[in-house]
Amino acid sequence: MNDITIYKTETFIACVPKVPHISREDGGHIWIRSKEKYFASRLDLSPKEAIEVMRLTMLVSEAMIKGIKNRGIEIERINYQENGNWAYIEGTKPIFHIHLYGRTRNSKTQPFGQALNFPYKDTGFYDTFEPFNEEDIQEIQKQIHVLEESKKYDMTSWNLT
Repeated sequence: MNDITIYKTETFIACVPKVPHISREDGGHIWIRSKEKYFASRLDLSPKEAIEVMRLTMLVSEAMIKGIKNRGIEIERINYQENGNWAYIEGTKPIFHIHLYGRTRNSKTQPFGQALNFPYKDTGFYDTFEPFNEEDIQEIQKQIHVLEESKKYDMTSWNLT
């Protein structure tokens, strides 16, 4: 199974990772990255790209909260992280991406209210974590489309037209 693209903008895509850092029942995981252009970090973004990615993180996380609530999981908060540290372990260049981590009060693996723990991916820590399923993704996409129609996410409000 590959990462599943759930939404695209001019420059970025939002995906559900095949191996999430947070299991769906604990709040789930979505990540945002560039479609084609290379950025090492947010410092490489133009002002327009920075606005685009900020709108996207807000839109997708609000849809994630609403959509997953409709699926029976109460996300209390979203944590946003821009990392790239594993690239140094792998001997590659970091690539700009933002993680959206849903947090639930009854989380089993990542205790609510504590900092998230991300051991390196080959430790087996993530092996039993479930990504959002097809129904979850459809509900998140439905909420994205509803939110896109609101003034808050209108492209002209963000000077993106």
